Formats: sequence, structure tokens, C-alpha cells
Amino acid sequence: MDKVSLLLEAPLFGSFRGRDFLSLHHYTTEELLQILRVASGLKEEPHSPILSGKTLGMIFAKSSTRTRVSFEVGMYQLGGYPLFLSQQDIQLGRGETIADTARVLSRYLDGIMIRTYSHSDVEQLAHWSTIPVINGLTDLLHPCQAMADYLTVYERFGKLEGLKLAFIGDGNNMAHSLMLGAAKFGVDFAIACPQGYRPDPQVVSWAREAAKATGSKIEILDDPKEAAAGAEVLYTDVWASMGQEEEQKERERAFCGYQVNQQLLDLAAKDSIVLHCLPAHRGEEITDDVIEGPHSAIFDEAENRLHVQKAIMALVMKGEGK
Repeated sequence: MDKVSLLLEAPLFGSFRGRDFLSLHHYTTEELLQILRVASGLKEEPHSPILSGKTLGMIFAKSSTRTRVSFEVGMYQLGGYPLFLSQQDIQLGRGETIADTARVLSRYLDGIMIRTYSHSDVEQLAHWSTIPVINGLTDLLHPCQAMADYLTVYERFGKLEGLKLAFIGDGNNMAHSLMLGAAKFGVDFAIACPQGYRPDPQVVSWAREAAKATGSKIEILDDPKEAAAGAEVLYTDVWASMGQEEEQKERERAFCGYQVNQQLLDLAAKDSIVLHCLPAHRGEEITDDVIEGPHSAIFDEAENRLHVQKAIMALVMKGEGK
């Protein structure tokens, strides 16, 4: 039996089978670490027929380069079949209820990945489906990306607990999932953002509750310099996410002074890394020289979407449904 199969057959992995992957909040620290371990194993052994004969339906209400390519390639490498479903391909949102769609797709597929706007729609899809649902992104959370980020951090530092991650910018879905992950992994998390763009209070509450068990510190700050000071990981994201294009100019004014540049990087730890979930608006939230500089791990991070998502799919889809 190969390394990946051994990891998948370990006793803890029974807890994954048939489960949804909607938020890091729903998983224990040990379960999240197991996802990272399986991802590392699959990175070493990319082609493994773990999901042979299984089909993943991929629902896209929001377009994406990395999400579509990484899930499609990932299913192929695991021996399964990825089925792309755009809003034009299915009746969801055009008269058919989420509940009916979930129950029909559950009869055809072995898993669903959805990338959409409303997190409540994903929760409803998961509630009515009898197969695992994976959150490929909502306006509230981006858990697969956060797990890829923490795999990248672990590869660089050989640990997670005790590190500091500074997020500079909007308290958005990316900030939310990174914050939840930090609380679970024992990583200190500091976000610097202007008033009016703070993280969702419910997510902050979940993170601070989880942090009680790991000793993680969760800070919501105004000053990017204070957040970046001594951080091993400096993270940013676009100021206006998909669906916020009309707010671009207003957000540019609000986030003036929240750019990740060399001056901010100089305040971080000497061996720090810079992460960005991409796509990046070079010259806005991050400068070109930082993206291309020696501290950047952005493209390693992008690659790790593939490995982490393969691990998630393998773990939740390998066994029976819910």
C-alpha cells in the first residue's frame, strides 16, 4: 500500500467520509492537519486512482482560473471525472430551487464543488444534498485557498504554531478563512484594515473562541505597520473582489496606505514570506517588486491549491455519502 493510501486508511479519516467542506470552523485542528498531511503525500505522488469511477460536479456562478483548473486537474489525477456546470448549463437560479437541484445532483454525482456569491446558498445546497459539498468560494469564506496558504507556510517554516500572519487589506472572505485557520493552527493573526471594511463579527467570534484552545492571538487593527511588525507571513488580496467592481474607486481611496510594498515588508521578520491568493492588481494592493522578489511564495501558494483540494476531495469523497 502506497503512502497516500496509508494516510487515507488511518482511523481518523473515517471522520471525513461523506462530510461537507464549507468552513474551517467545522473541522478540528487535528483534522485540518491531516488534510495538510494528505496534501503533502499527494504532492509527492500526484497520480493515485483514489477516486476512480467517481464524478465531481463543479458549479460555477463566479468564474475563476485557479479554482476550475485545479479542481479539474485534481479529479483527473485522482482517477475521477470533473463535470463543469456553469449557470447557463443548469436550472439553479432560473426557477429550480436549491433543494431540488441538490437532490437531483445527488442521484448523479459523488461530490459537488460550488463557487458562488451567497454562503447561505452553499449551506442550503449542503443541507439538501446526500453527497459531499465543497466550498470553492463564497462572499463569506474561501476555505480551500486558506488551506493551500497554510500548506505553503508549513513547507517554508516546518511548523504553523507560534507564527504570525499579518493580513493587510479588506476584511473579506480570504481574511475570514485565514483567521479561522490561524485560530485552529495556533497562528497569531493580525489584520489591518480601515473602518468600514472590518471582518464579519460572527467570524471573529468563531476565531476567538477557537483560539482559546490553541493560544492564538486574533487582532483587528487600523495600522498596517503594527500588523506587519515581526510577522513571518505577510498576506494581501485585491481591494475590490468580484462583484464589487462598482466600488473600485471608493475602495482605492479607503485603502490608500494599505499597500504591501518593500517598506512594509522591511517591518516583517527577516525570513518572512509574502502571499497573495491571486489574481493580483500589481501596483494597487501589492507592488510588482514584492511579487517578484525573494520573499514571494505566491506561485508556490497557487500550486498548492491543487494538492490541498485533491486531499479534501479524496478524504470526503472516498467513502459513502452522508
